[in-house]
Amino acid sequence: MTRLMRLPLLCMSMAFVSSLAMPAAYAATWQAGLAKAVITPTKSVWLAGYGSKRAPAGKLHELWMKALALEDAQGHRVVLITSDFQGVPKSMSDPAFDRLRQKYGLERHQLLFTFSHNHCGPRLGDDLVDYYPIDDEQVELVKEYTEQMATRVVDVVGEAISKLAPANLQMGEGHTTFAVNRRNNREADVANMLANGTPLVGPVDHTVPVLTVTRSDGRLAAVLFGYACHPTTLNFRTWCGDYPGFAQLELEEKHPGAMAMFVNTCGGDQNPLPRRKVELCKQYGHMLAVAVEETLKQPLKPITPTIRTAFDYVELPYLKVADREELTGALQDPNAIRARWAARMLKKLEAGEQLASSYPYPVHAWQLGKEMLVIGMGAETVVDYALRFKGEFGPGTWVCGYADDMIAYIPSRRVWEEGGYEGGSNLFEYGRPAFRWAGDIEDRIAASVKKLVDQVRR
Repeated sequence: MTRLMRLPLLCMSMAFVSSLAMPAAYAATWQAGLAKAVITPTKSVWLAGYGSKRAPAGKLHELWMKALALEDAQGHRVVLITSDFQGVPKSMSDPAFDRLRQKYGLERHQLLFTFSHNHCGPRLGDDLVDYYPIDDEQVELVKEYTEQMATRVVDVVGEAISKLAPANLQMGEGHTTFAVNRRNNREADVANMLANGTPLVGPVDHTVPVLTVTRSDGRLAAVLFGYACHPTTLNFRTWCGDYPGFAQLELEEKHPGAMAMFVNTCGGDQNPLPRRKVELCKQYGHMLAVAVEETLKQPLKPITPTIRTAFDYVELPYLKVADREELTGALQDPNAIRARWAARMLKKLEAGEQLASSYPYPVHAWQLGKEMLVIGMGAETVVDYALRFKGEFGPGTWVCGYADDMIAYIPSRRVWEEGGYEGGSNLFEYGRPAFRWAGDIEDRIAASVKKLVDQVRR
């Protein structure tokens, strides 16, 4: 069901504006509330994102969940949640959304739950469930932690709402270049290509959208920023937020009392390259923080105090649902992930369950004043979606993947036709009952996005 409502200007990108940059006559127009909570596990929940046993060993810095609540003069509210999770599964986010509706009257079109896709963060629920050679103890630890995090979402949102106070919103855009299209540039070659000045190839989105929340006295309350790139600089077993974590820490250090928030835009086929060293992770975090800081020094555009929001599910069909013969053959597959997946799918069939032929894909559209359009999309969207929608809908458009539900890679038609890891027969890794999406999913998603944007802009 599509939902549409006029709401306060949401914080989907935020940047600092000094009191000198704030026009004297520019009165606060919004109510904004902020809250954050540590989400670093205290027990040995494995790290997510790679197909192996990844028990934690130490911590570089804390992991965080953060929330920004906004309210307009008519009392309409929206909330943006950011987090250092690798992926939030539907089995966690849906119960959290239900509790938020029951406790605070917040509907899906008012909530955007984003995750950075950090691979030095913890496992959650059934996200990538077939990836790991788990045991009963790990199952219970993940279950306990996931339930705690679903409750923490509700608590953090509630705290943000309780702290609503007058605020202004302004927006800008920066630029940084460490994201590399991993499909078109071999990782082993990138360092030499950069050193020799050889141009990298393939589509990228190097923009850094920024939005600030300031109080009526010009004091910075929060800065939210985005970038299209996997947080996979590091693959060790130490808790940290990867480059987004270091960027947020640097910005908060430079602006005491302000809260920095990060959203991964459409980085499904983008990597930070070269990588695998803490020094590089800190370097990329610094580059991103510098891009935000440089944006803050420029004139920022005030956001007028109106918002319209819409939400819908798009049914994304699979090319072909795996059948019993294929699953039985995969039981002896040398790929351990595929074998575990096949065994789990066969158990479903033996229990009389019918495997779904499609998946409900969440899509948001938020029109913030006349200046900003936020498109929120589930899972690992490739960069083509950002480039397409920004071209179609014009300046001020943010296109955010990694929202509400992890699901799988979401390829464009181009990537689907090329195949490879993001566009080929790898859906089994995400626990879907098929190997590939149908080839028309970009068209389906684009049609839904256009419908929702038309609603919020009419």
